[in-house]
Amino acid sequence: MRPDVTLTTHETVAGFSTYAEAQRAVDQLSDQKFPVEHAMIVGVGLRLVEQVLGRLTYLRAAGMGAATGAWFGLLIGLFFAIFTPGPFPFVLALWGLVWGAVAGAIFGLISHAFTGGKRDFLSSSAIVADRYEVLVAAPQAAEARRLLNVGTSESMPRQQI
Repeated sequence: MRPDVTLTTHETVAGFSTYAEAQRAVDQLSDQKFPVEHAMIVGVGLRLVEQVLGRLTYLRAAGMGAATGAWFGLLIGLFFAIFTPGPFPFVLALWGLVWGAVAGAIFGLISHAFTGGKRDFLSSSAIVADRYEVLVAAPQAAEARRLLNVGTSESMPRQQI
């Protein structure tokens, strides 16, 4: 079933400051046999946060390329080792690892050189929300509100509607 991306048929039943709190609310609904297929967790106030991890130098680009190439080379070497008769099939896996690392390092250097200094850093990106809302299809919204109000004093975090 494709979700209703316009959200016109859903009502907000609770708001939370963290995703974990919203997840606990849906889990509580599920524990009470509520049809959770009518529920959604929606992040509101989305931002892209990019954490800069460090400089990307030629040495680091070569090292990252070598590591990636080594894994790929090992995979190819193991594949050939399975189907090649002989007393030392692990030698093929070792050669695959070595040549994969060499090729990966060269590719890493070349690809870093082609960026022309436009992006000389490593980063990690994440989408974060200011708050999270639990939405439920309109016909089931009143029941969801009723179920979430049961035991909210201790088991559920304080709701921010």
